[in-house]
Amino acid sequence: MSAIALSLIMILFTEPAERAKAMGVIGFVLSGGGAAGVLLGGTLTEFLSWHWIFLVNVPVGIAAVLSCRVLLPADSNVRRGSLDIAGAITITASLMLAVYAIVNGNQKGWTSGQTLGMLAAAVVLLAAFILIEMRAKAPLMPLGLWKVRNMASANVTGMLLAAAMFAWFFLSALYLQRVLGYSALQVGLAFLPGTIVWGLSSLLLSDKLVMRFGIKPPLLVGLGFYVLSLLLFARAPVDATYVVDILPGAIALGIGGGITFNPILLAAMSGVEPSEAGLASGVVNTSFLMGGALGLAILASAAASRTSSLLSSGHDAAAALNGGYHLAFLIGAVFAVAAAVVAATRIHAEAPAAQHGAERVPAVEAE
Repeated sequence: MSAIALSLIMILFTEPAERAKAMGVIGFVLSGGGAAGVLLGGTLTEFLSWHWIFLVNVPVGIAAVLSCRVLLPADSNVRRGSLDIAGAITITASLMLAVYAIVNGNQKGWTSGQTLGMLAAAVVLLAAFILIEMRAKAPLMPLGLWKVRNMASANVTGMLLAAAMFAWFFLSALYLQRVLGYSALQVGLAFLPGTIVWGLSSLLLSDKLVMRFGIKPPLLVGLGFYVLSLLLFARAPVDATYVVDILPGAIALGIGGGITFNPILLAAMSGVEPSEAGLASGVVNTSFLMGGALGLAILASAAASRTSSLLSSGHDAAAALNGGYHLAFLIGAVFAVAAAVVAATRIHAEAPAAQHGAERVPAVEAE
């Protein structure tokens, strides 16, 4: 769905300025959904049952389908195509095995037969996926797209960024609940200011920064806010207060998220043909989710290992948990720094100066 939505943006908005603005609106909608999700999810969990966070998606999905029937333009060029089922199965199985092995590595042992066997199987399936993509007539992930420099670099940047961002959302929620004692509803309310800032920066700031400075500067600034947010949480104490210790990091992440989404997508799609926009956006989303899943597994495992070590050395439960989360936040900050390094050194983007006070479209170079 994300791939189709983004490819529609590329097709329907041909002017760079309008496209950048549309990408900003997409970011605003996503953050708005996130704001509603964390708040309503906390409310449903608090007053009904956690099962309702899944059931509530049924009427939402029905409303989305009906809205698409009414609002989306008709497609007169419908073509029958084939699905890369073998590619989908191998890459999904590879990621599932890798994530499961990493998450359970601390408990089962990193040198155990289960952990090493699953990691080896994940590598074999990944190799099989690459071979399938090289030979498939309609590959799930066309490997030729990775030859486009901006496309490849933006995907790597997105993977590293997702590893940091997913870890922040997951681990900060655990920190609020298990260390500070927040309820599910209080966690949702605690996230609300950051997601609102995310939406406002996506809608009002992101496209203007891209049109004024090009792709690279806003992307690097946004990643800098990610690093700042993770470092702020890496120092949050056991007896933290919300306004002093939680809110600044949440707002920093909101600003960073609102700024970075737009330039990463524009960089990834800058070197591909319009007919490949759907493929490119699909690859971006796949890379983003792959990075998030693997990064979260790594950081959660690191946090659990650190917590176990602190508990065995005599620390109380809250301090041990907090120490584990601190380590995970620091590793997440390293991921964000690595994303910034890739973006700074590998993404080609020229930001021309505005003439006569007017905003100009940034020329993007890809090879």
